[in-house]
Amino acid sequence: MDVITSYAASGARLGAGMLVHAHARAPEKLLELYEFEACPFCRKTREAFCALDLDVLVKPCPKNGTRFRPGKKQFPYLEDPNTGAAMYESMDIARYLAKTYGDGSLPISLQLGPLATLSSSVASAFRAGHGARAKASRAPEKPLELWSFEGSPFCRLAREALCELEIPYVLHNVAKGSRAREAFVARSGRMMVPYLVDDNTHEEMFESADIVKYLNDTYGARD
Repeated sequence: MDVITSYAASGARLGAGMLVHAHARAPEKLLELYEFEACPFCRKTREAFCALDLDVLVKPCPKNGTRFRPGKKQFPYLEDPNTGAAMYESMDIARYLAKTYGDGSLPISLQLGPLATLSSSVASAFRAGHGARAKASRAPEKPLELWSFEGSPFCRLAREALCELEIPYVLHNVAKGSRAREAFVARSGRMMVPYLVDDNTHEEMFESADIVKYLNDTYGARD
C-alpha cells in the first residue's frame, strides 16, 4: 500500500521531479534546506533542486520535531552560505536557485501557480500524513547521504523515514539527465535509487524497504 500511494503521489504531480530541466552551477558550499516531506510547498522546492541538478543538505523539520524546527515558523526555509541569502516561500526559493545557479528558467510544472500548489497538496494527501510528524529518535553524529530524485515513489519512502526521524542528510539529486549519474554508477555499481550511505556506521544500501528498516532500527527510539 505504501508503494501504491507513493506512485499516486508521483502521478498527482504529472512527472515533476523526474527530469533535469537545466544544469545549474554547483555552489562551493552546500545549500541548507529546512523542510518536511509531507509539506506541499516543500515538495515544490525539492522539485526545483531536482530540476536544476543541485545537491542540498536537508534538515528535516517534521511537526513536533525538536532538532531543527524550533525557531522556524514556516517551511520551506533556505540558507545559502555562499551568498548569505536566507528566505522562505517555495517559489522565491525556486527563482533564487534558477537565477543564482542556473540559467534563470524553471520547468513548466513549477510555473503553474495555484495549480502547482493544488497538485502538490493532492500528492501529500495520497500519502496520508507520512513524512509529517516526528518520531522519537537519536541524532547521528554526521549527516547521512541519499541518492534520489523527487519523482521516484521509492525514493519518497526513504525520504519520509529520514524526515520522521529528523535525520539530516545530503540529498544527491540524480534525475534523468543528471550529470551526477555517471559518478553515482561508478560508486554504487548500478543506476538504481534510492541509495543510502551512512558514514556513521559505514553502511551502504539500495531498496527503500531496507533503508526504512535500517533507519528505524539504527536511529529509532529504543525501549
